[in-house]
Amino acid sequence: MASIDLAQLHRHGSHRNVPWDGAVNARDLGGVSPDIKAGRLYRMGRHEWLTDAGWQQAYDDGVRTVVDLRNPDERGRRETDPVLNTAVLDRFQVVNCPTEDQSDEEFMQLVGPYLNSPEYYLENLRRWPEKIAAVVRAVAESEGAVVVHCAAGRDRTGMVTAVLLTLAGVDHEHDHEHIADDYALAVHGINEHHLGQETPHETPKSPEELHDWVMHTRAHLLELLDGLDAEAYLRDAGLSQGELDAVRAKLTF
Repeated sequence: MASIDLAQLHRHGSHRNVPWDGAVNARDLGGVSPDIKAGRLYRMGRHEWLTDAGWQQAYDDGVRTVVDLRNPDERGRRETDPVLNTAVLDRFQVVNCPTEDQSDEEFMQLVGPYLNSPEYYLENLRRWPEKIAAVVRAVAESEGAVVVHCAAGRDRTGMVTAVLLTLAGVDHEHDHEHIADDYALAVHGINEHHLGQETPHETPKSPEELHDWVMHTRAHLLELLDGLDAEAYLRDAGLSQGELDAVRAKLTF
């Protein structure tokens, strides 16, 4: 696999960055491929980082639904998070759809060392199709634009958006590169956030470490995408054709 220029990738992807106040690692997935509409599906890190102004900006951009992929014990405000006017969130439907169960000891023994990498996606998808189906159903039933997020806006978000984008038609080999590029932007984005923190939740990587990590994780994501039939997977997980079509109608031209 050819080396990747992260700086160039960041420049090329910057037009999809979302300037909502306080948002971390936030991007519009419109334009990942030519068929994906702008202003329909966004990804970002934890929503508690947004300020009142940021929530207003998201609302002005058409967001009405937030799908939170975190486990219940990860949710909630930290001391460093902005204090919100509680009425701000009343205009949004916030749906909690965890993608994993970390109390599953077998799962954690298998993938615990690489939960921050697409290396675990296949096992997660295999083990909990009903959880992934619940996320996609929430998107299918959503009003307005949708934000999908986890904690960092990188891996659980990356797994789910890969399924959504593949379902929506970003399913050819060249298109897979676009999904992998978006994942690289997520790795870069959260690393930049941690670099600016006095007590980051993850140790930031140097430029060299970041490049090597992106190359490593990108290979695993492309391998997954090459074997992923999102429609068949989601149909087997219990989604109806109507729900699958609703996701496509929301995301594509």
